[in-house]
Amino acid sequence: MKIAFLGGGNMATALIGGMVECGFAPGGICVVDLDEGARARLRAKFDVRTLAAPDAGVFASDVLLLAVKPQQMKAALAPFAGALCGALVITIAAGLRLADIARWLGGRAGPYTRLVRCMPNTPALIGAGITGMYAAPAVDAAGRELAERIVSAVGNTVWVDDEARLDAVTGISGSGPAYVFHFIEALEAAACAQGFDAESARRLALDTVLGSARLAAASADAPAVLREKVTSKGGTTAAALAHLAARGWYDALIEAVEAATARSRELGDQFGTD
Repeated sequence: MKIAFLGGGNMATALIGGMVECGFAPGGICVVDLDEGARARLRAKFDVRTLAAPDAGVFASDVLLLAVKPQQMKAALAPFAGALCGALVITIAAGLRLADIARWLGGRAGPYTRLVRCMPNTPALIGAGITGMYAAPAVDAAGRELAERIVSAVGNTVWVDDEARLDAVTGISGSGPAYVFHFIEALEAAACAQGFDAESARRLALDTVLGSARLAAASADAPAVLREKVTSKGGTTAAALAHLAARGWYDALIEAVEAATARSRELGDQFGTD
């Protein structure tokens, strides 16, 4: 199987590394990137073929994975318009809708149809990501299975049946790591305010979040039930949660996700124009 990457940045690097670990042959992977430094790193690390511009072999690939920035996508796809030989096209560009990519890829033959849109998040860089996925109607079961096999090399996947839901995936899990990092940052600052040195404060915050997430993942109980088990009536946890509730943090987080979702829609409108 021949798989071509358009773009060789951090997420492409993570995907290639995960794919190689999962048994994909490096000799079947090609990366197109303008930056010679990126190409050299990928060659040295994975022994994959790299190019500064697509060639006939790239156009004849079984899979084309689009890993360039949304604002650069239209120009990057110009050489591909009408040139693909039936490849399954997977895009991980945030916000860009399949209709726009289909139009840019199609050329005179009309919109390209074998498209899968994905929204990974940054924990994919360590193989612990979660990716939302949507397949265009023309993608068959085999195509969906292949796309999932590739993307699951860096973590878990969730399929959605409406492309518009990927904007919400962006707001929840795409931007979600930043919410978690911000929480860790605040918890660390709180520890420092209580007199702990920076190293101890960081360890207390990080291990609390890491251990809690692992407990939630391993438990059959819902997070609300786990929270209740930790919260004794009139105790320290109850005092802290009451303060958070009074500050409206729960609703604020839901509204933050809504804001990120709305911004994803706006970016799709912005970067999808001709």
